[in-house]
Amino acid sequence: MKLKYIAPKKLKILMAVCFGIGLWGIVFGLWLGQFQASLNYFMITVLGVINVGLGALFAYLFLTQVRSVDPRKDSKYKRKK
Repeated sequence: MKLKYIAPKKLKILMAVCFGIGLWGIVFGLWLGQFQASLNYFMITVLGVINVGLGALFAYLFLTQVRSVDPRKDSKYKRKK
């Protein structure tokens, strides 16, 4: 499956946000879940795991994508008006 090229800066920001919020959600859900059993803390933990998974997906895209230069969009081929 071929995906559209995403700028590395955007991918780095998305990775940081997803990993940060995911780890916070896991720690928050597990730590507060010790004191009071509730399905809400379990859901926070599950959503934290999902965010870590999204961060891993963005990391995979960041490490494997290759920028291909389209010669039609290169500046030396632009027409003069």
